[in-house]
Amino acid sequence: MTSNYAFDTLKIRAGYNSEEHNYAVAVPIYQTVSFDLGDPDRAERLTTANELGHVYSRISNPTVEVLENRIAALDGGTGAIALASGMAAVSYTLLNLAEGGGRILTTPRLYGGTFDSLKQIFPGLGINIDLVEDSDEPESFRQAMKEDTKGILIESISNPNATIPDIEAIAKIAHDNNVPLIVDNTFATPYLLNPFRFGADIIIYSATKTIGGHGTTLGGLIVENEKFNWANGKFPQFESPVYLLKELPTGRSRTVLEVFPKVPFTARVRLTYLSYLGALLSPFDAFLILQGLETLSERVTKQVASTEKIVRYLENNEKVSWVSYPSAHDNKYRDLAAKYLSRGAGSIFSFGFKGDEQQLKKFLTSFNLFSYHANVGDARSLVINSPKVTHAEMNAQEQLAAGIPPETIRLSIGLEDANDLIADLEQAFAKAFAQG
Repeated sequence: MTSNYAFDTLKIRAGYNSEEHNYAVAVPIYQTVSFDLGDPDRAERLTTANELGHVYSRISNPTVEVLENRIAALDGGTGAIALASGMAAVSYTLLNLAEGGGRILTTPRLYGGTFDSLKQIFPGLGINIDLVEDSDEPESFRQAMKEDTKGILIESISNPNATIPDIEAIAKIAHDNNVPLIVDNTFATPYLLNPFRFGADIIIYSATKTIGGHGTTLGGLIVENEKFNWANGKFPQFESPVYLLKELPTGRSRTVLEVFPKVPFTARVRLTYLSYLGALLSPFDAFLILQGLETLSERVTKQVASTEKIVRYLENNEKVSWVSYPSAHDNKYRDLAAKYLSRGAGSIFSFGFKGDEQQLKKFLTSFNLFSYHANVGDARSLVINSPKVTHAEMNAQEQLAAGIPPETIRLSIGLEDANDLIADLEQAFAKAFAQG
């Protein structure tokens, strides 16, 4: 479908032609493991990528393909790959970048699971992690670059404090050093921000969150455009011939760049990490995420509006020591939010609870509407004490470096009435600070 259509048309229509699916109006669920190959000659063309098509659902599936094509259209990318979780998207991206050894440059302002995987898993695979000293200063990224740095990873809206990096400035630094910028755009979604417009090369999502939007389905997405030069000498894995990608009838092995010039990054993820490590997204889960995607802009618009009301309430609450959200009073990210997030800075943010540990526990167990669990981006509003749960993998020093003091409470605002949510917060505060 042409990219000339507006966002709200693409989220419903992109990547799907009913004529190719027995004229089904809704995207069908192709609940099958494998696909008939037709004849030996076609089988050989398919397995060597001389013809594109589906062979086995661990590698590709028509339902999943619609999701991939739709998210690529929404971001203005050339291709995408859907995976079983957001962490699979993070892991496969970094493995694909630094295979064989190298370094990833990033910031402490990451989801706790991402941070811990970088600390615990990747060094054992020969991939080392460097953290910038000042996440708000783009030049910190330039100063931290090393000869074997293979990419920069940032979150467009950080978890849990909704801080915003200067994406365009960091992208320039990455490109000056011949490495890509990877942006985890989970909190913003493609509706609030398109990182490609500001120089990003790879976008990753936990589709589990706002894209799916209903707390029912795990999923991850990697999106690419064709602008980065993977043949610049720093990424030999993209320039090495792959035996499977034989040219027919000569039998000559071809590179990923030769066979998939517009989607080399996601094609290589598919041919290696998805095929052999196997974090596939099921057809049914792809269908569920597609249902969520169809209402993305409507949901996010309401959630952002409710978030703004709740931020105002918390700013005027004497039991709150601070509120971290770009539109909050004196927030240092206002200008960056105006540049990158004109539709709003999302529906997830944090605040400081001005009470002791027992009062904090009472607060968390006193809600009638806010659910106490570790997801975000749900249709339901959620509350969590991030230092103890979502970022528990980080030690006290690491939490402070990420700007997550012990009193941090994270809210994810859902689709309930904003006034009801404020009333729920009010009564929870009252119970937490009740005397006797």
